[in-house]
Amino acid sequence: MSGALLARALRDPASVEALDAAGWTALLAAARAEQLIGTLAWRVEGLAMPGAARRVLADARGTVEQGRLAALWEAEMARRALAGTDMPVVLLKGTAFVAAGLSAGAGRQIGDLDILVPRDRIEAAEAALLAAGWEWVKPDPYDDEYYRRWMHELPPLIHRERDRMIDVHHTILPLTARITPDAAALIDSRVALENGLFVLPPEGMIVHAAAHLLADGDLQGGLRNLWDIRCLLDEFGGAEFELKLAACAAQHGLTREVERALRLSEAVFGEGARLTLADRLYARRLLARDGWGQPTRKLTELAFYLRGHWLRMPPLMLARHLWTKWRKGHSPA
Repeated sequence: MSGALLARALRDPASVEALDAAGWTALLAAARAEQLIGTLAWRVEGLAMPGAARRVLADARGTVEQGRLAALWEAEMARRALAGTDMPVVLLKGTAFVAAGLSAGAGRQIGDLDILVPRDRIEAAEAALLAAGWEWVKPDPYDDEYYRRWMHELPPLIHRERDRMIDVHHTILPLTARITPDAAALIDSRVALENGLFVLPPEGMIVHAAAHLLADGDLQGGLRNLWDIRCLLDEFGGAEFELKLAACAAQHGLTREVERALRLSEAVFGEGARLTLADRLYARRLLARDGWGQPTRKLTELAFYLRGHWLRMPPLMLARHLWTKWRKGHSPA
């Protein structure tokens, strides 16, 4: 499975020197599919490899560097747009890692800009961004109402000139989820950057990554989230940090998710861990790629798709939502 091949390459970069042409094809395909090709390029730089692979990875390094600069600029544009609101703006996910200079940002492919603002200021944030050139992405009235009523963020916005998207969060899990993290406490724990923006502390970053990976969604792209967690643990780990992480997870009702994320991180990217039967199903889903980087184990994928919706909504709401999306032509495939 190319997912396992990618995990091994990230864990032990020297292992790529033993790959043949088919192995390199599988590795690069999986890395692209998991949005980890920039991370792979950073990890294996300087090692012996075929010329074609070297060129692909050199292009990936250039692309992620351009993406890093664009992400930092977009964060600055958001800061300027929201400066007049006098609210704390907390960067999340990839942009937070690169802005804070963390190892999790090395080679990190960054898509949308994700920020966290206080829920009672969400309308002010929305108005400021609209005035600064952002526009709505989702014109469907159902989707708009769904986001505003039930989700943990505004409907996504895109800037009309820069064509860059921003996701404005007011908490880290949907309002309908069974787990209700303390978003105000997360914002209160923020760490200031020199440019006037903020990031979560390392334990908050891991709790958020674990929530995103295991309590919200179907694990699509989850290998990248798990690598983020691994990098943060390697950079900040230790007995004292473990206590802070455990306390943070408990505060936000995410102890089970964080503990599972730690086990999976150690199993996939570390020295191995004793996994429960349920853990093995998660690992099976995370590593399900064939030699061309295509997803495999469709029944497992469908099961996690349904699980993701089940976690987000009570049963009757879930049934109504899936029926509405099906009528609109949505498919989990």
